[in-house]
Order: sequence, then structure tokens, then C-alpha cells
Amino acid sequence: MTLQIPLGSRVRKSPFFDALVAHGLTHVTVYNHMLMPASFGDPAEEYTALMERVSLWDVSCERQVEIVGPDAFALAQYVSARDLEGMRVGQVRYAPLCDHQGTLINDPMVLKLADDQYWLSIADSDVLWWVKAVAAERGMDCRVFEPDVSPLAVQGPRAEDTVADLLGEWVRKVPFFGFVATEHQGIPLVVCRSGWSGQGGFELFLQDGSRGMDLWNLVWAAGEKYGIHPGGPTLNERIESGLFSYRADCGGEATPLEVGLGRFLSLDRTDDFIGKEALLAEHTAGPKRRLVTVLLSGERLTDTSEHPWPALDADGQAVGEVRVATWSPKHESNLAIALVASPVAGNSFTTITPDGQTLTATHLNFFGLDR
Repeated sequence: MTLQIPLGSRVRKSPFFDALVAHGLTHVTVYNHMLMPASFGDPAEEYTALMERVSLWDVSCERQVEIVGPDAFALAQYVSARDLEGMRVGQVRYAPLCDHQGTLINDPMVLKLADDQYWLSIADSDVLWWVKAVAAERGMDCRVFEPDVSPLAVQGPRAEDTVADLLGEWVRKVPFFGFVATEHQGIPLVVCRSGWSGQGGFELFLQDGSRGMDLWNLVWAAGEKYGIHPGGPTLNERIESGLFSYRADCGGEATPLEVGLGRFLSLDRTDDFIGKEALLAEHTAGPKRRLVTVLLSGERLTDTSEHPWPALDADGQAVGEVRVATWSPKHESNLAIALVASPVAGNSFTTITPDGQTLTATHLNFFGLDR
């Protein structure tokens, strides 16, 4: 029997859902209480399209937490472990959020739409309720809510050509982590040079969910001559590109320093922020664990486990977990991300797969943009 996810009202569908079905969606997961497309049945072709042409992704599950009002900056600054001072309207910063113990609870992009308006473009956790509670407890004068915003990602080497053909040559001047609010055929958009791949591209933040099919069809038509293909965030490519996935790579129980996000922490700030004291102490002592990318021995993996695999040292003692594993076309090897004790990080170790195979993990690099 094939396990299925019922399409009930509790798990939301995106404004682009009908287009996904029409293009042959075969696999979904759940992310931020929404159905997130995982595959259209041919992962190899989806990888090739991303690496060589252009791939169109429904990433509506990348929800926005909007903060607007006189205290919007103060609130965004207080929940962010990265200093947001000096941001310009139209600029994005990647900003880890921590709890009071310094544990990472999300790693959003922060978009500054106005001096009193910010979006936190979040990963998979309920940041909306966290930020609302912080605002209320501190008596801040601002509104915190989820706006009608659904991102559509256009990724790959021909992504810029596709978006330029759709919206105009001006998009080529949008800098990385910069954005422009615009309208196209009556569809309100925020056009941002960003996306969860290492191949470059844009995210089109749709601001009217009723126009989802219109936007999808327009982007698809613009990309047809470039070989556009439906897809989604691609596990092997994002590991090859060193892109962190909150929850998948750490289980929601790690610090930014452990997972290689130290360069995005502003620990020298004079103002306070949530988690500052704990992060300063950890920075002084050093993280107890590190996230690493490793090559795995053995036959080509066809899929990954639903659960982490144990990481074992030379004495067979547990020293961490292999969090995700897949086949890497780039390395022509099995590739994995592991969260292991700091003394083990940088060295080889072994792991045991669910079917009992013992594989050797050879260190490739320390994970993320902190290396």
C-alpha cells in the first residue's frame, strides 16, 4: 500500500497548486502547514533542468511574517541575531533567529519594504506566533501577521533570461538579495534576486493569491524557449551548494554556531537581542557540535531515510547523526550532511543505514557559508 497525504483543509494548498497537478506533480511534503512540491516524477531531469536550463518552483510554503508599525524595526532587530541596522528599503539580509538559550528556531530572509515594514521570509517553524508573542510581551506598537504573499522561484542559468523576457531588462540590474516591488498585467509582485539554490535566479513574491495561475502561466510561457521544467528545492544540488535546511539538517535542536552560521551573527552589537548571552558564551567556549558535509561509501543511494542514521567513531560510540543523504552527480558519490561532535568534525567516521549497511563517511567540508 502506498502512503498518501490527504488533501484536507488543515494542510493548505498554494495559489499555484492546480498548475502543479497539471504538470504531473507526484510527490509532496508538508512545510509550514502547506503542501510543498517535492518531485514531478523524474528527479534526474529536475536536477539537470536546474543545473543547465531553468526550473520553476512553487515555494509558497516559504511564508512571510509581516511586521508593520512604529516599532517594526525595534521588534525585527530584537528577534534577529543579526544586526539589521543600516538596511535600505529594497534590501534583504539573512538573519538567524534564536530562542533565549541560543537555539536556532528559524533562519529567514528579512526584507525591508519600508522604514516601518518588514517581512521575515521563514523556513519551517511557527515564527508568526513567536514574533506576535514577543511583540505583545514587550508592548511594542506594531502589527504582526501573515500577509497574502506566495513566492514562486525561477532558478537556474537561464532564470535571468526568463524573468527579463517576462518583466523587462531592468531585472538584470537587481542585485543579489535586492528586490523591487512592481506590477505586471495587474499582478502585484515583489521581484527578489534570491532562491534556495546555488544556480542563481529570482523569487517572485505574488501579493494576490487569486492570480496564482495567471503568474505561473506567464512565467512558464516566458521560459519555454529556455527549456523550463517544473521542480522544487533539490536535495543533491542544495547540499552540493552548501545551503542549510532548518529542521532537516539539525532537527530544530542546534545553535547557529554548530551549523555554520556564525558569520551571520552580530555578537558585537551593543543592543540586546534574544539569545545574545547564550551565544556569546558558546562563542567563547566553542560549539560542542559541527555540521559537516561528507562523502559516503557504498552503492548509489536511491533515496534517503525517514530518520537520521547514527554517526559512530572508531570505537563504535555514537558521536552524532547523519541527517540527510543522497547521490551527488557533481561528486559522483553518495553525499550526506552530518551533525557530529566537534572533535570528530573534519575526520572520517562510520554510519549504519536502516538496512544494516556500514558506510564510511569521508570529510568533505564544514557545512554552510561559514566555512
